Order: sequence, then C-alpha cells, then structure tokens
Amino acid sequence: MKNLITSLLLSAACTLPAMGQDATATIHVNQGTNRIPKEIYGQFAEHLGTCIYGGLWVGPESSIPNTQGYRNDVLQALKDLKVPVLRWPGGCFADEYHWMDGIGPRDKRPKMQNNNWGGTIEDNSFGTHEFLNLCELLGAEPYISGNVGSGTVEELAKWVEYMTSDGETPMAKLRRQNGREKSWNVKYLGVGNESWGCGGNMRPEYYADLYRRYSVYCRNYDNHKLYKIASGASDYDYNWTKVLMDNVGDRMNGLSLHYYTVKGWNGSKGASSKFDNQEYYWTIGKCLQIEDVIKKHCDIMDQKDPQKKVALLVDEWGTWWDEEPGTIPGHLYQQNTMRDAMVAALSLNVFQRHTDRIKMANIAQIVNVLQSMILTDTKGTGHMVLTPTYYVFQMYRDFQDATYLPMDVKTDSITVEGGHMYRMVDGKIPAVSVSAAKKDDGAVVVALANTSLDKQQTVELSLDGATAKTATGRILTSKKIDDYNDFDHPEVIKTTDFKDIKLKKNSVRVTLPAKSIVVINLR
Repeated sequence: MKNLITSLLLSAACTLPAMGQDATATIHVNQGTNRIPKEIYGQFAEHLGTCIYGGLWVGPESSIPNTQGYRNDVLQALKDLKVPVLRWPGGCFADEYHWMDGIGPRDKRPKMQNNNWGGTIEDNSFGTHEFLNLCELLGAEPYISGNVGSGTVEELAKWVEYMTSDGETPMAKLRRQNGREKSWNVKYLGVGNESWGCGGNMRPEYYADLYRRYSVYCRNYDNHKLYKIASGASDYDYNWTKVLMDNVGDRMNGLSLHYYTVKGWNGSKGASSKFDNQEYYWTIGKCLQIEDVIKKHCDIMDQKDPQKKVALLVDEWGTWWDEEPGTIPGHLYQQNTMRDAMVAALSLNVFQRHTDRIKMANIAQIVNVLQSMILTDTKGTGHMVLTPTYYVFQMYRDFQDATYLPMDVKTDSITVEGGHMYRMVDGKIPAVSVSAAKKDDGAVVVALANTSLDKQQTVELSLDGATAKTATGRILTSKKIDDYNDFDHPEVIKTTDFKDIKLKKNSVRVTLPAKSIVVINLR
C-alpha cells in the first residue's frame, strides 16, 4: 500500500484547463476597512545552525566586518527590508534556554549544548542584551519566546522584570550592572513554544492552566504593557485552539499557529533545489492549504470571541526541505529557489486577506535556516547572498500598514492530481494570485503571482472608485523554477523593473510571464 501511494504521488500530473488564459480582478478602492499590520512581515531567529552564530552575530573580534559584533552586510540587508518584528530565541530552543546564562561578561558566560538542533555547543555570547540591542538597530519590535517547558514561573517573571523594569527592582539593578541603564521596549511575550510537542508534550488542558498561571506573574512594569501570546496549534489541530479559547479566552492577547509547507511522504521532505514540475505544483497546493487551516481556526475563535479581541499569530511558517547534502545534520540549512519565493508571495497574499484576525506572521527563519532571507558563510571576510524569498519581502514592503482592499478575482485553475491526499482543497490551485492595498498617500499597491510554469497570464485590473494615472512595478522571475542564488552566482534571481503595464481609463492590463511575481504601484 505504501509503495502504491508513493507511486501515485510521484506520478501526479498538473494541467491547465483548456480555456482562456486571462484573469480579471475588480479592486474596490474605497471599501477597505482592515489595516495590514506591518508585523505580518515579521521574522524569526532561533539558536539553530548558523542563524545566530555566523549569520547575525560574529562577535566584535571577528575579521568579518561588523558593528558591535553584528555582521555589517546582514545588518544593512535587514535594515533595507524594514523588519517590523523579530522572534527569539526559538522555537524548540526557547524551552531549554535559561536567560541568566546569556547576560554579564561574555567570557564568563557558561557554555550550553543545543540539544534540539545537532547537539552544538554554544557559548551564550549572544543573549538578551545582544538580541534586544539588535532589534533597536533594526527598528524592529522584539518578540521574546519564554521558557515554559523546562523553566519556572519565577524565571520568566524575572526575565520580564530584567528587560522592562525601570524601577529600583532587583532585576533592573542587575541589568544596570550589566551596562544597560534604561529598560528595553519589549512588547511581545510568548508563553512557551509548541507546548504540544518539543515545548513539553503537553495536553491542551494542562497547557491552558499553565498559561493562566504564567500570565499572572509576567507583569507590566512602569509604562510597558506586555502583549501575551499563548502557544497555539500545529496546522490541523483544531481541538487545541478550542480548548484554549474555552479555558484561557481573552486572558491572552494572541494565540499562535504553526504551519510548514513540507512534503513529508516516504520519509523525506524532498530536496530544496532538485524537484520536478509535479513536486512544484504540489508544493503550491500545500502552501495554499494554509488558508483553509486559518479559516477553521478563526471559526473556532469566532465562537468564543466574535469581537476578535484575541489575535491569531502565524509565528512559524515557510518551506521545510531536506538539509543540503554535506551540511551539518540538525542545522536545517537549505537552498532557496524561485519555488520558495512563490510560496512566500502566495502565503503573504493569504495573510493579507485575513488581517481581521491575523495580526502577525514570522517566517522561519531569517538567516541560514529553512526558508531564509539571507545565506552567509564565515570564511575569510565572509560572503552573503540574498535569497529569492528576501526579494519577495522587499517587494512587499509597501503593504506594511496599508489598508487591505477587497476584490473580485476570476482566474483559471491548475489541477494537481493526487493533491487531495494531502488535504489540498479541491486538488486545485489558482493560476493567478492577487492582493491589493491602499497606502496612506492614496497609492494602490497590487501584488500578482503567476503560478504556471509555462503559461503567461494577462490580468485585467479594474479599479472601482479610482483612476490610475501612473504605474510602476518590479518583477521577480527566473529561467527555471529551481534556479537559486549562491556565493558563486549571487544574482541569478533578483528583482528588475517591470514594464508590461498598460493603463486604460478605469483599468490596468498586466501581462505576467510564467512563474513570476509582480508588485505594481498605481497613482
């Protein structure tokens, strides 16, 4: 039976319907009501592989150009990305992390073994001060993921005091002794991570009681007000969400959700850069399945919280492939192709449609791990390469804090045979994905993605309530869907100006090449 299922999946065929290739979208320019929180474009940095050590941090003594220990090249790239929020220190690592090991003189900090990710020995040179100072350099909100799995209520309560108290409290005094006079502006606090799994293998009822206890002792100091986030479900675990809504309710400000686009059949996640067309289309279908998952979790939350006081935060998402051959097991280093860029764009389009409930999302992860923005090495003066996913986030910057615009979209669909076996809705994906928003200055920004590997798509955008006088755009595409950037060829995939835009009286015609992502600004 196993061999039969594997054979069916690997022989899956993908075809376009025999109909017109055009898509249409009517954008209702004056009907938007929901802001797209900038935190939807958040990032995630875990002590995993070389995400922290060698990715973000090399230390002040490194030969790699750095500012106070942070890599200059990575720092500048992230500033250009306008990272709104950064989650740390995990992930699974968070529930084995004891924050007091990462403060004080770096040469006095104890080493630790990273039991979750390859057994790597870490020296704790990157701790609370280094993370929160990095967030200040980037202009990003810090999102602290607290240790509930192996820690104590007292430990997390003292960490909150250390970071946010400006009074004459014991932990504030300790912080001052360690060189930081003023508290940091820490808003987001995660009470545990994946408590159903690596964060303690808990039942939802047990975790709900733990959350209620922890949330009492994680107090607000001075003018700081914590935004407390409960450890939520993994993809299809709707019971977890129901139990927390029933037993915690509005004692939490937010509830997390984790969803990875991962193949997961035959004991393999699949190669990151060697895949066929069928695997590509299946990936897109699995990626888009997140919308059905979000709707079902939101329906459960709506029953207890119709006013939407509790946010849904997708604080881990992205692609997860097999580690690159020859890399360290457990470090989750993978290449990043045009396929990954498509997953990023389609996922962001989904999140933008549901910002009545979704208030944050954090892609996994920022450097050198899973679907990262940046790849680095530490040889000599170091190399850095921007991934296709980086360019998607760069293209989408104008959506941050813009007003989402409702629209009516008609597009062909692509059938992915065998997709139903992995919960794909109807086994189909749209040929074109569209999302639009209005900026504060009145400009309309539109993102379009053509998922077809071999068909260009002409899209007619009708503006209901406005007329476009000028249009500019950027495009991300490649010759092959499995193209990627590496240290020897860093610009195989990058954004370029997009010119195939035709303005009409009340509409805009855009011709999208196959496997392309386009963002246009209309004024």
